Order: sequence, then structure tokens, then C-alpha cells
Amino acid sequence: MDWCRYRFRSVWCLAAPPEAVYAVLERGEDYPSWWPQVREVVPVDETTGTARFRSLLPYDLVVTARARRGDPAAGVLEVALGGDLEGWARWTLTALPDGSGTRALYEQEVEVRSPLLRALAVPGRPVFRANHALMMRAGRRGLAARLRASPRPV
Repeated sequence: MDWCRYRFRSVWCLAAPPEAVYAVLERGEDYPSWWPQVREVVPVDETTGTARFRSLLPYDLVVTARARRGDPAAGVLEVALGGDLEGWARWTLTALPDGSGTRALYEQEVEVRSPLLRALAVPGRPVFRANHALMMRAGRRGLAARLRASPRPV
């Protein structure tokens, strides 16, 4: 097992149509306004930006995210990641079968590149996974609140 590699998967059910969820998720520069652990996003160009994250642990992760796929019709947003985490992250949005909202699937495969986190890979792994889970819970709550506050697309 490579202790520095992680695969994450989260499913969020949101009370908004996929188009509305996509419209919020595609605006990476706005994440800090609704996702507390996303501390800063700085656009580099039209397809790339840097982001700084911090959850419960007193340590910032800095990544560069470059758009790999943005397909509103398929409900897919995917980025390549570099920096403290190297790999990819993807959102896949589908309408809930009963039409009441959206199933948002988040998948991420990364290798930790930060020297400190690599050094702490074995003893820190359960803590890092818990830290990520807390970040994802807060993100779901923040996105749900953002969607409730936003007007629905016509």
C-alpha cells in the first residue's frame, strides 16, 4: 500500500436541479464564500487557479487546479490537481429519480506531495481521512445553503 495515495468518494443529495448545482460548482473562485475550508481561490487564467484549503488540522494545502472537463449536459466537472496534492477530482451530477433534486458524486484520486504530510503518512493517515470527511460534510452544508439562497435557473 502506498500510504501517500488517497481515493475519496462522497455522495451529496441536494434539493436543487442539476443545472443549478452545476452553475455553482463550475465557479471555483466562489467556493470560499460557501465552503469554509476552501480558504482562497486565485484564478491564474480561464482554466487554471490555485486554491488553499484548511480543515480541522492546522495545516494549509495549496493546489493548482486545471480544468480537464466541463460538460454541463453530462453534469461533469473534472480538474487535474498539482502542488501539495497531485491527481484529479471530479463532480458528476445526476437528477434524483423522483425529480426532487440532484445526486452529486464527488470522486478524487490524489498523491500527497507535501513533504511534511508524506513524512507523517503512516501515523497520520486516519487523521487525514477524518479531516477530509469533515471538510466534505461542511462543503455539503455550505453548498445546500448556497443553493437555497440562489434563484433557480429558468
